[in-house]
Amino acid sequence: MDFNMDECYEHVLALVETAGSLIASRNSQRKRVVEKSSNIDLLTETDQQVERMLMDGITAKYPDHKYIGEEETSEGKKAELTDAPTWIIDPVDGTMNFVHSFPHSCISIALLVGKQAEIAIIYNPIVGQKFTARRGKGAFLNGNPIHVSGETNLEHALATTEFGTSREEEKTRVVLENIGKLVRQIHGMRSLGSAALNMAMVALGGADFNYEFGIHAWDIAAGDLLVREAGGVCLDPAGGPLDLMSRRVLCASTQELADKVALALTQYYPEPRD
Repeated sequence: MDFNMDECYEHVLALVETAGSLIASRNSQRKRVVEKSSNIDLLTETDQQVERMLMDGITAKYPDHKYIGEEETSEGKKAELTDAPTWIIDPVDGTMNFVHSFPHSCISIALLVGKQAEIAIIYNPIVGQKFTARRGKGAFLNGNPIHVSGETNLEHALATTEFGTSREEEKTRVVLENIGKLVRQIHGMRSLGSAALNMAMVALGGADFNYEFGIHAWDIAAGDLLVREAGGVCLDPAGGPLDLMSRRVLCASTQELADKVALALTQYYPEPRD
């Protein structure tokens, strides 16, 4: 690794803050919307502009770094994670929220080196929530340390999840089945409309676990490091190690709670692009 990680973090944080100002300034405006895979899988020009701002700003200082970005991938570029320093970027996680001016959208960005997460930033500029994490240095909200709740009991747990951007019949059946099973066993369930912000709530201790099938690496890479640095766990929903490219995630305040959720869930294994 031939670059200074502290300097890199500060450089990218400044880029994220600048890009976040663009999102915040446009949240209440009408947006030009393009449908990607369906009428619920949306793209705005802000998604594209923010991704380009971040990539161009990083490349100017670190020209050898690689990228996995949502909008580049949606245009046909293959998402491939190697050992090279790689930024995994969702320029506007919660695009549906952004289209409707619902104030829960964020930039989610993570740096992986040797496939190990080093930096994570999840920034909701509309309400001023800036979640950050560095490997081995803890997790923070607006500069203040945060920690998971430590909850171990399913019956006391507050969950987060999403319906996702696919209405494929089998996936929809499993999503609804899991919601039906879990709401009978847990304290409650929330859906913020952003996978990254759902995971941030687990890191913050505001939610106790989050699970989702059909997400992508850019939805969860930053949240993975944030939750782990806040003292929680991230794994595959069946209980094994998390694979960022598998399109499946479960994070929880404790391993004990994660094990109980994994046993309760009906599993679903998405295709690469369903």
